[in-house]
Order: sequence, then C-alpha cells, then structure tokens
Amino acid sequence: MSRTRARVSAPDQACVAAVDLARAAAEELARPGEPGEHLGYESEGDRIVTHYFACLDRAYRGWRWAVTVTRASRAKKVTVSEAVLLPGTGALLAPEWLPWSERLRPGDLGVGDLLPTPEDDDRLVPGFTDTADDAERQTVFEYGLGRARVLSAIGKDRAARRWHSGEHGPHTPIAHAAPAQCSTCGFYWQLAGSLRQMFGVCSNEYAPDDGKVVAADHGCGAHSEAAVLPPPVEQAIPILDDLGYDLMEEEAGSVDESASEELGHS
Repeated sequence: MSRTRARVSAPDQACVAAVDLARAAAEELARPGEPGEHLGYESEGDRIVTHYFACLDRAYRGWRWAVTVTRASRAKKVTVSEAVLLPGTGALLAPEWLPWSERLRPGDLGVGDLLPTPEDDDRLVPGFTDTADDAERQTVFEYGLGRARVLSAIGKDRAARRWHSGEHGPHTPIAHAAPAQCSTCGFYWQLAGSLRQMFGVCSNEYAPDDGKVVAADHGCGAHSEAAVLPPPVEQAIPILDDLGYDLMEEEAGSVDESASEELGHS
C-alpha cells in the first residue's frame, strides 16, 4: 500500500520575477516611501505568488505589505490580484472584539444612559414564578402589584458573592481593624427577603459605608458600641439656707467719719 503524496507545484517564475509590479501596487495604497525592502515571496498555487514588503509606517510596526500576483494559463503578462497590509511577527494588534454587554464595567453607566437587559438573562425570572420571599408574595397578592421579572436564584447568588468579596465585605483592611462586626451595630439595617441573614445597609452618616450594602461580618470604626462615652458628671446643686441668719458685728474702719476735714473747695 503506497501513501498518496500531495502535489506541490513549483513557484511560477514569471510571478516570482514580478517584484517591481508588486511594489508598484503597494505604493499605490501606501503613502510615498512606506513600502520598504522586499521580504520574500510565497507560492499560493498554480501561477499565484504573494510578495511581501516591509511597512515603514511608524503606526504599523511589525506589519508588512502583501501583494498577490498571478497570470492566466499560457499568458505571459502578470497581473496584480490583491494588495493588503497584514500583521507580521510582533505586530501591534487591536484587542479581540467583544460585544458591548461583555465590555461593560461597573460605573460605566452615566446620566441618561439606558442599559437594556436581555430577555434570557439568567439573573432574572418572571415575577409570578418567584416563591422565595413570603412577605413580598403576600404584598403582591393583597395589592395586586408585581414586577415583570425578579431576581433568580442565580442572580441572588451572584450578588451575594460579589458583595461579600467586595470592599464592603469581611476581607478588607477596615473590616479587619474594626472592633466588632456590622451585625452587632445599632446602625446596621437588615435587608428584607432571603438576603437578610447575610447583608444589610449602613445607616451611620459618619461611617464610610453609609447608605451602602454591607456584609453582616463587615465592620468599621464607627460601630455603635465601639467606644461608649461615659455619662457626664452632674454638678451638685448648692444648698442655700434661707431660713436662718447670723449676726455679724460691725468692725471699726480706719477713717474717722465724725471728724471734719477741709477738702479745699466750697
């Protein structure tokens, strides 16, 4: 049994020799003087050869001009088939394109911006399918209110993981230095629903996390019981005896009031 070998055609010599034709095609697309030295050629098939030229444009370092030339069967004239600028080894390339939903980062949404949510977002489920929060379900039943979609179990789990591992969780320097956890603080306001066991909102206006969702095991120096001030010392009310009195003898002064003295004026 013999192996089948793929037929490799030899480069067409007329196309190989068409270096000047290929350079002229590259110069038509580039700015004057940008196509540099000839870097070689590559056979693409029968009577098809691609010539490569260095790109001297400083904005495209590592790129190269690729000009493909060919000729018809039994024809002597070589023509240009394609000319394009291609990246080479070490070329500066743009990052791989990502859809906007994957490029979006927290804090990118500005005033007036609208962020559409996909219909198949796994963080949400239809409102009528949620049965995790009894209090909320009772409210919807009594008042006929509801939301089209609510957090799914996946959405709650992602939020819990993100909050707990973020800057308002227990693994931060301020939490490690805190005298106690948020769960024992008087300013800790628990969330409603299934997340109330893990998270709450800080309501201390002097705390760095005021108005933010914090983990129950987070903490800061503004804990309500961190340093309780001692009660102020009350001043004793002076006792005045307004019923009795003491007789005090009048002492003689140093001036004789009975003697008269000429004062030198009338």
